[in-house]
Amino acid sequence: MKKSPGDINKLAAFIVDQATNEDKPAEPEQPEKNKAAQELGRLGGLKGGKARADKLTPEQRREIAQKAAKARWKKSVEE
Repeated sequence: MKKSPGDINKLAAFIVDQATNEDKPAEPEQPEKNKAAQELGRLGGLKGGKARADKLTPEQRREIAQKAAKARWKKSVEE
């Protein structure tokens, strides 16, 4: 016999499972993913930020950073 759980809700579920002798349903098998598609998706996520940073001028990056900082501070000041 397995060790009973400490949480009262888990203990109740454990007792019901033991009393009814029901097996848990098997998890459905996931279809295998296409490796080529996975790699393409991964590459897209890896190159996006660097490409955008290369495209922006230092002034544009500073403006974006200042706007983000204002948005963050605005949230904390309102609370």
